[in-house]
Amino acid sequence: MTHQMNVYARLPIAFTHGQGAWIYDEQGRRYLDALAGIAVNTLGHAHPRLVKALADQAARLIHTSNLYQIREQEKLADRLAELSGMQEAFFCNSGCEANEAAIKLARLYGHNKGIEQPAIVVMEKAFHGRTLATLSATGNRKVQAGFEPLVTGFVRVPFDDLAAVEAVALHNANVVAVMIEPIQGEGGIRLAHSEYLQGLRRICDAKGWLLIVDEVQCGTARTGRWFAHQHAGILPDVMTLAKGLGSGVPIGVCLAAGVATGVFKQGNHGSTFGGNPFACVAALTTLDVIEQDGLMAHAHALGEAIREDLRKALDGIAAVTEIRGDGLMIGIELDRNCGELVERAMAAGLLINVTADKVIRLLPPLIFDANQAQELVTTLSRVIREFLGA
Repeated sequence: MTHQMNVYARLPIAFTHGQGAWIYDEQGRRYLDALAGIAVNTLGHAHPRLVKALADQAARLIHTSNLYQIREQEKLADRLAELSGMQEAFFCNSGCEANEAAIKLARLYGHNKGIEQPAIVVMEKAFHGRTLATLSATGNRKVQAGFEPLVTGFVRVPFDDLAAVEAVALHNANVVAVMIEPIQGEGGIRLAHSEYLQGLRRICDAKGWLLIVDEVQCGTARTGRWFAHQHAGILPDVMTLAKGLGSGVPIGVCLAAGVATGVFKQGNHGSTFGGNPFACVAALTTLDVIEQDGLMAHAHALGEAIREDLRKALDGIAAVTEIRGDGLMIGIELDRNCGELVERAMAAGLLINVTADKVIRLLPPLIFDANQAQELVTTLSRVIREFLGA
């Protein structure tokens, strides 16, 4: 018997410890972690520099609240501004909180312009979180069902379709922002083309809209750039981060630039835990290790190698419709539902995920090495072939 709410379809396994890209269950069996806590464990498990930094910080100070100045938060805000070109940071605890802040900021921006019912353009198959506002922005009817009435003020269009956004721009005077994931993670590792992101930037500039990029899953060097939108050479007005930023310690951030700066005033938003010293040290250490160990370039090169090796290993199998991704964010789409592959792979000593019913999602830690990449390809391709009878 458990007293936990029954909201997760948990797999029948519990882990006791990890080392690098390996994680161990209660029976001592070892698994190759190609999911990284759903793109969270950027530095893998028990990274020595992160462990030391967190232990040292815990011995000094864990939390004070935002009633006081927090030097570690100030340092992290400066670091993120330096890496991103953004100018202001609001710290919270998760991706949905960061996206909630972005939605509130956009609405306040609209009200400040005299728009009484501000609306935000969002995408089909998007996923922005599970609070009521972020759930409403999400383009997945399955996770919305039962939570009506949803929050209004969202205009939904197809992903990666610039003409659809242009049509909204012609006919909806209440729109104040566009909210987009440069790579849809939960939506099946679907990549927005650079030309599309550049087109959104042009439309937002012309209409006075905010361009909001949700980099909760694809940010923090996972795609071979600090942030996925940088591949398109654009600067958003608002960017959200979480997941991999703290390498397992909960932290989120909503960043603002340009016309989005100065919108939030004192008292407009807040968080008790957000940006506490412990979480900020986790993020600062993560960013330092990524930079000092060259993990960003490593993620780009290793991701390309994994995708190419998977294409070779699965060549000729008609049921494999596409292998796509950027850096260490990889999707393998099949022509059928394949959720059972998660347990099949686990039985083979490999942790993966299936999203959008038909897409095998791989999100290895950035410290994944070439030998582990080869083991991933060998094991996963065998499991897929067995599942498909190919």
